[in-house]
Order: sequence, then C-alpha cells, then structure tokens
Amino acid sequence: MNIGIDMMGGDFAPLEAVKGILLYLSNQPSAVQIYCIGDETLVNPLIKEYEVSSPNLHFIHAPETIGYHEHPTKALKEKQQSSIAIGFHLLASGKIDAFISAGNTGAMLVGAMFTIKAIDGVNRPTIATVIPKLNGGTGVLLDVGLNADCKPELLNQFAVLGSLYAKHILGITNPTVGLVNVGEEEGKGNLLAQATYPLLKDNQQLQFVGNIEGRDFFNDKADVMVCDGFTGNIVLKMAESFYDLAKERGLSNDAYLNRFHYENYGGTPVLGVAKPVIIGHGISNAKAFANMVSLAEKMIASNLCAKMAESFQTT
Repeated sequence: MNIGIDMMGGDFAPLEAVKGILLYLSNQPSAVQIYCIGDETLVNPLIKEYEVSSPNLHFIHAPETIGYHEHPTKALKEKQQSSIAIGFHLLASGKIDAFISAGNTGAMLVGAMFTIKAIDGVNRPTIATVIPKLNGGTGVLLDVGLNADCKPELLNQFAVLGSLYAKHILGITNPTVGLVNVGEEEGKGNLLAQATYPLLKDNQQLQFVGNIEGRDFFNDKADVMVCDGFTGNIVLKMAESFYDLAKERGLSNDAYLNRFHYENYGGTPVLGVAKPVIIGHGISNAKAFANMVSLAEKMIASNLCAKMAESFQTT
C-alpha cells in the first residue's frame, strides 16, 4: 500500500512530519510505501539530519505550499505545484492509496470533495472524532464541524458511515448508535432531532439505541454518537479543553484524561469520500503524524471506503 504525506502541512512542518515518519518506521516496520510530498530543499536536510532511511521511502518535490490563511478553492486552483494539490493528484490517479495532511483544512476538504469526490449515494461527507470512554473503549462522534446545518437524511447517512468506521477501524463488532438530544424520550429535541429519530429507528443497517444526552458521551450507552456539525464541533472543542485543564491543574498523569490528547488519534478521516483522506491538527507533532500513517494503513487494509460504497449501494 502507498501512503502520501504532505510534508509542508502543519505549524511545525516539515520537522515534525520527518520525525513522525521516523517514529512510524522505528515502531512498526512494514511494507507500506511512504511518499513524502514537499519542498526537497527543506525536507531533505532534515531527512539526513535525523537519519531517516528506508527502501520504502520516496520523495516527490512540491515547490509550493498552501498557507493556512489562503482561500482553499483559489489556492488549490492556482498552486498546482503545492504539496496538497500534488497529493490529491496522486490519490486521484491511483499512485497513492491514502493522503495525509496537517495543512490548510479548507483546502483538504475541498480536495477531498471535488478531486476525490463523495461515494455514490452519500449526499455530504462528514468528519468524525474519537471519544474516549470511561470503560476503556472508544466511541465516535460525528459530524464535528464539516456540516453545520443538516437535514435528517444527512444525520442518517452519518450514522451509517460512523458505524462502519467504528466496526472496521475501532474494532467494535456491533456498534450502537445514539442520536444526540436534550432528552432520552422519543419526540424530544428540536425539529432536526425529531425528524431524524424515525429515520435512524427504521434503518436496518444500524443498531439504534435512541436518544443520548450530553452526560452519555463518555459512558457506554452508544458507540456512535450522531449530531449536526455545529453541535459536534462545540462538543469536540469542549472535550479538547479537558486535556488543557488537566495539565493546568496538575492532572497530566491521569490515564483517562490523557486519552483526550489529539496526538493519540493522529487525525480526522473524511468519511464518505471515495478514498482515504486524513486531516491532522495544525499543531501535529511526531506522534500525531505517526498515528495518522497508522490510521491510513488501517483504512486501506480494511478496504473501508469500498465497504462504505457497498453499504450505500443497498440504500
């Protein structure tokens, strides 16, 4: 399998990307072919300095970089020699099987949706985040920001995508699905929640357990938690603040709270597009990059995107 990495994406690029590749190669040597896409004048000296060497490592020169504050669509169109544009070209042409970047999130989303495109039957791709559970397991929350305004049909599709991700990537055999709401009873919530409930209840692809409340995020009531991107992003940012608060209050050694650190999960996959695309945090460090490569490897090995396509062919 071939995995492409945007070496120029992230606040600490390309240093942390180089260190992340070194960490990945040292921890789990495999047959994965890694394609480093970036400015060789900046990347190559670091490769030599950190003695990163492997027959599975390949370099593709990308002289341009898309900055964080550039307009995503305009930048992708005008900077065809940027690391992100080249990465999507390689992914679309089949020369790599997955693409990773901690760079401009908007450009990554535009590339995923318009270069790779959504799976047939998927109205809108979604992004998800992993939620640590108190029982030691993990759950998945989606959408967490890509789709602020949603229709019931979208939430129904997010539930299917999230269930497949939970099963094939998180290893949850029969993932349960809960609808984020302000009460447990059927009929509760705003118009979106009320209209979504019967769709999830009637969806034979799902193991729907009903409504869940904010207090249920960290218990085992539901493995897949579904909501609109506006709500999900607020929950995500609040969860991220738990880790910061823990550090400030001297609780950084708490095993559970440490699971909230973004680096443990690497990046966020764009679910519902035809090929694996993973978006990393802008402050991604070496561990985050290594975990993004591992996540990409799992997505390729499990043939997740094809399984999602098959699922929507039956709907």
